[in-house]
Amino acid sequence: MASSRLFLGIDPSGGRHPFLYAALDEQRALLTLAAGDLQDVLTFLERFPQAIVAVNAPLRPNVGQARRRLRPPDNSAGPSPRGLDLRLAEADLRARGISIAATPSREDACPPWMRAGFDLYRRLQTLGFHPYRPDHPQPDAPRLWIETHPHACFCVLIGHLPLPKPTLEGRLQRQAVLYELGLPIDDPMDFFEEITLRRLRLGQLPMEHLTPPEHLDVLVAAYTAWLLSHHPEQTTCLGSAEEGWIVLPARELKPSYLPAGSSAALDR
Repeated sequence: MASSRLFLGIDPSGGRHPFLYAALDEQRALLTLAAGDLQDVLTFLERFPQAIVAVNAPLRPNVGQARRRLRPPDNSAGPSPRGLDLRLAEADLRARGISIAATPSREDACPPWMRAGFDLYRRLQTLGFHPYRPDHPQPDAPRLWIETHPHACFCVLIGHLPLPKPTLEGRLQRQAVLYELGLPIDDPMDFFEEITLRRLRLGQLPMEHLTPPEHLDVLVAAYTAWLLSHHPEQTTCLGSAEEGWIVLPARELKPSYLPAGSSAALDR
């Protein structure tokens, strides 16, 4: 793929500042990490003629591919079984133990963060961005978007389900993964070096050495965009052209990411 690109990870929250985004350059140096509205994101992108944007949100509502493929044969003419109102890629991830939010078939039934993502994709198209399609790749296209998912990214990078994201242990685990990949964040071991018995007793933990979970999510998205550009053979795509492809930072996926006897917890 072309050189001198920007690699932008975006997470739509649907909140007061609906978009969090992190930008990496070719050397994985951090160019920006900011929150803002949709226009803030687009204004930032206008400065870069070559970019891959990785969005932590579905491209569009599902079109029933999972429902048609997974419906039991004896129920082919009846109502859809519960749990099948999702996209094919989401069904695939769930079958591997990676439970992510399902995308409904109607846009008005989608949560605000999904609808914010739909708006983002539509606006990216007006800036000349095109979807990356593994069935018809465009390696020299100057402006591409991909869909990814932070929880699924961390699962495939670690090789199993990570510890819960809101917990201290989960944050340290994810930060360690990204630090070892060469991303511009603090070494999580610095957190432990600052801990003393007195600080523990007072509850004064060195939280300044920890990257917030939402920042880890946009950084892993930006890293996935960087990896697709530099080592596309180390990425995998799930989904379809009709519903969108989820790009993940792994050469191949395991059949299951669950420890024996456990169950997956839902993670957006």
